[in-house]
Amino acid sequence: MSSPPRAVFIAGSGRSGSSALACTLQILGMHIPAPEVPSDHTNPKGFGESQWVVDLHDKMLRRANVAVSDARPQAWFDTGKLSTNERLRETVKEWTEAQFSEDVDEIVIKDPRLAWFIGLWRSAVLRIGIEPSYAITLRPPAEVIGSKHKYYSARVSETSRAASWVNHMLHTERATRGNRRAFIRYHDLLDDWTVPVHRLGESFELEAVRTATAKELRRVHDFIDPDLRRVRVSSEDLALPKALRSVVEETWHHLDQLADGKDDSAQTHAVLDEIRLEYTRLYEEAEAFAESTALAFRRKKQSERRSVDASVPLQLPDETAVSPAPPRAGPVREARRRGLLNRWSGS
Repeated sequence: MSSPPRAVFIAGSGRSGSSALACTLQILGMHIPAPEVPSDHTNPKGFGESQWVVDLHDKMLRRANVAVSDARPQAWFDTGKLSTNERLRETVKEWTEAQFSEDVDEIVIKDPRLAWFIGLWRSAVLRIGIEPSYAITLRPPAEVIGSKHKYYSARVSETSRAASWVNHMLHTERATRGNRRAFIRYHDLLDDWTVPVHRLGESFELEAVRTATAKELRRVHDFIDPDLRRVRVSSEDLALPKALRSVVEETWHHLDQLADGKDDSAQTHAVLDEIRLEYTRLYEEAEAFAESTALAFRRKKQSERRSVDASVPLQLPDETAVSPAPPRAGPVREARRRGLLNRWSGS
């Protein structure tokens, strides 16, 4: 008798070990819908991402005017509103349903962009009678920031990356409450992957994990390499504003405790809700202070659209080409010029 279909969504922040977890589950027999995003120098062992999913998320983020790593609390409302589109929900439902077959009953959907559209995917799998499960990978925020700085654009500030990490992780935690979920530390995965993955298999009732062969286990041992942790940065290495640093540390402290599977309670949720509200207040204050900067940036973009090259010196009028103003005429001469003097004199 075949096992009931399962859909595992890996919703961790980028550079947090989500690719390592997705590829591990794939090696053990779970299905990542093809075609997959090809590996590159930032992730030489593979991303574990379906190209269709990534392309869909990219299009939706552009439509909502939201960045992959967006620090704005408002961004969740923008993507959430888009996720309620009925035509879109039906498209995702049909694609998801098509991934299951007689030979495939357990799939993995992984993409750092996924957190923005958790509601969309939940709707899709529930419509085909499948309970969603969420695996959320955790890595110290300083290492996430350091890894993004090394492998992605170095022009993004540490402060911006830290803020987007807080925004991403607090929303992901909130959006997955009440569902079957597990928090997995990247360090635990690298130290001894069998412990967190076995726990995940039992919690999510994954037959691919429960019945893995010795050959598959050896392949995962060969795949998981402690050297995958190529960036080692501590929070002391980050130059963050004091208020933001406090929010980052509080967020990490409580999420890290969730990885032990003992603190996923209403009390912990209330604390995380308060941290999220504090972050929102902090962001709104920063946004208000930076309004002049935002307006200046907008003016610059408008100038660029008008093809004004700011590098070209401003062309001032040539003073030598300007004729001097004529001497001002006296009142009688001015009156005669206007034809008024004759009327005044009666001539």
